[in-house]
Amino acid sequence: MGDEPDISGLLRLLGPGIAELLSGREIILENVELDLAELELTIPVGGAPICLPGLPFAGTQPAADSASGIDRSQWPTELLQESFTPVPEPYPARIREVTLGATKCEGGSRGKTVTVGGARSPPFTDPGVKQVHPPVIAMDVFDTPFPMPRALKSHLTEVIDDPAAWARMNVEKYGADMVTVHLLSTDPLINDASPKEAARTVEDVLQAVDVPVIIGGCGDPKKDAQTFIEIAEMADGERLLLNSVTSDMADAKTLEPVAKAADKHGHCILAFTGLDLNSAKELNRRLYQFFPADRILNDLTTVALGYGLEYSFTIHERARTAGLMGDTELQHPTISAATNAWSAREAWMDLGPKFGSPDFRGPIWETIGSLTLLLAGVDLFLMMHPLAVSTMRDVSSRLIAGGAAKAAEASWVNARI
Repeated sequence: MGDEPDISGLLRLLGPGIAELLSGREIILENVELDLAELELTIPVGGAPICLPGLPFAGTQPAADSASGIDRSQWPTELLQESFTPVPEPYPARIREVTLGATKCEGGSRGKTVTVGGARSPPFTDPGVKQVHPPVIAMDVFDTPFPMPRALKSHLTEVIDDPAAWARMNVEKYGADMVTVHLLSTDPLINDASPKEAARTVEDVLQAVDVPVIIGGCGDPKKDAQTFIEIAEMADGERLLLNSVTSDMADAKTLEPVAKAADKHGHCILAFTGLDLNSAKELNRRLYQFFPADRILNDLTTVALGYGLEYSFTIHERARTAGLMGDTELQHPTISAATNAWSAREAWMDLGPKFGSPDFRGPIWETIGSLTLLLAGVDLFLMMHPLAVSTMRDVSSRLIAGGAAKAAEASWVNARI
């Protein structure tokens, strides 16, 4: 250790007298490591530019320092000005397209249909690739009252006990592309309503609106299977989306009957798994035995902000990339239950004035979740609060319009070349 420099004297100086030490001097240290627990750099806003003693302003070429013998004439004097141009990366596969809802000429009664999927690249990454289909927003309707935050309930007072009126309001007032009817009353632990009662509720909604409809179950695999089979037959040809089939159904041996009933009556199926791509692939493989792959959507689970949203993003992004790279078991459109944001207590609790009103904080929570997964490639969003819906629609349309403008510009340049 005898050949190492002794800098103890210097370190004693680098204390309260550091300002005096550096005043009017330049110190160059070589082969020195500084281990700092905390370093603070303060840059004043406004005022004159700051230049440490001995360091030149940009644009000057200092001559050699005679005192130190260092020639600084070749030192950089300004930042390199460089632009970034993304290089499009082609993908060998594309996401399947699935059409939801059926018009009269297609055997249903809907006034319009929606199509999701069809992506050929990750979202908003290649300005030369146009968005095949805009994101679809489905607004929620529940067939039985349940506790919900004031921010959600405030705009539902007149319709909360009438699923058909609720659905009509979602479409006519808030512009929902689809309606999701959650049949909570069928839950054996709530009202244990019969599948026929649930079918009558769905029939009322189908008569109230002319948009495609999603049928949400109660989560009990056996009861959901009975309900889906009944509704599939009642709404023959309407191309509903049954939300959802799960691995629990496979274990309860109800997956096959539901899949066959949906296929027979021309509906689509949503396959739900919890943040595990291997489980999603396995469930899809089971479905392929009884149901066509081109009518399957995947729900890979949406987690609220603060409770694992970043993991949801990663799962959805991995699934989309794998599908585009050729994994046929993941080449399905995906949905996000953005309303899961309301399961976060931070979205609706009164936390005092410091955190703002929950009437706005809740919609922001839902908006952040949906926009985050929009960037991961999700095609269809289940939403609830009108403010979140309008913000989501506005931002997504701006993103798509920006991409379309760049694509048109690229086409014009190529044509000129």
